[in-house]
Amino acid sequence: MSDAGLPTDTPEPVFLPWQAATAAAWLGGGRERFAHAWLLHGQAGIGKRQFAWAAAASLLCEQPRHGLACGECPACRWLRQGNHPDFRVVRPDAVALAEGGQEAGEPETDASRAKKTPSREIRIEQVRELERWITTATHRGGWRVVLLYPLHSLNPYAANALLKMLEEPPAHTVFLMVTDAPDRVLPTLLSRSRRLPLAAPEPDEAQAWLESMGVAEPGGFLAAAGQAPVAALAMARQHDKAWPEWLPLWLEGLGRGQGRALAARLAGDLEKQPATEWLAVLQRAVCDLQWQQNGLEPRYYPGLAQASGALASRCGKVPLAEFSRHLAQQIRIANHPLNARLFAQATLLRMAETAA
Repeated sequence: MSDAGLPTDTPEPVFLPWQAATAAAWLGGGRERFAHAWLLHGQAGIGKRQFAWAAAASLLCEQPRHGLACGECPACRWLRQGNHPDFRVVRPDAVALAEGGQEAGEPETDASRAKKTPSREIRIEQVRELERWITTATHRGGWRVVLLYPLHSLNPYAANALLKMLEEPPAHTVFLMVTDAPDRVLPTLLSRSRRLPLAAPEPDEAQAWLESMGVAEPGGFLAAAGQAPVAALAMARQHDKAWPEWLPLWLEGLGRGQGRALAARLAGDLEKQPATEWLAVLQRAVCDLQWQQNGLEPRYYPGLAQASGALASRCGKVPLAEFSRHLAQQIRIANHPLNARLFAQATLLRMAETAA
């Protein structure tokens, strides 16, 4: 079934500084004519989930101030504690586990734990449970809110079931649906939703926020995260530097023509990490190489400009562009069952050939 609460790693349900003006304009007009389904979209890592949670708090608040949550009423306290009876979260099981929640569905048993890998899709069973929930009366006699993310993770059956609910929405129910990729969402779902694009903050504001969160050198992390401050904060809390330790070693080795010898050794380290993570690092590094080949400063790893610059001059533009397309293809299959070590080694060898 759907989660009644929110991820355990989610902060207080308040809007981030760069979200405040958008939230005030969006929610300040009153609830009487508020649309029943909203698509919140924008760049990954800018705080869209935080915005949606704070919006849910505002909609459920029993004493809103200018449309925003008061933070003090029973509804606000229940939402902070993750047990508001008129609020549901729908997300893939894999996302729920990564965020500190539990899988949706049957109670956990030893057999179910060993059964299979948690789903990365929102399943039809979750949407059906949600449909049963919204047919009941609200506990507080007010609004009911559904937070669903990422919207593009709905499998086709779940998407069609959700579409039926949006076509005949129950009264006083709002769907807040979050995605980084609206182009991957069923067009009919898009047509049943109002869109609210969310923007990234200006670099100065993002750096100031990261400093207020205790990040000592925010510029490097912000660059590595593509100027997405929430993603940069998560990166800074996990790592000492804005790039993994293996990346400068790899770039310098490639620049000296030692890529084939290094590939086997680094593959042993990369196989212990999710493939999507190290592939994303390579994608950013390759993007920097292409920028430098065209006389521009590196975008993602400016602290590695010397190593990447030496490698950029060694690589041909066409082979590097072809390898960039290859990485995009590899990311599409990164979550499929395969030999992690061989997958990493094959990718590194392909890049070594590009720099040969």
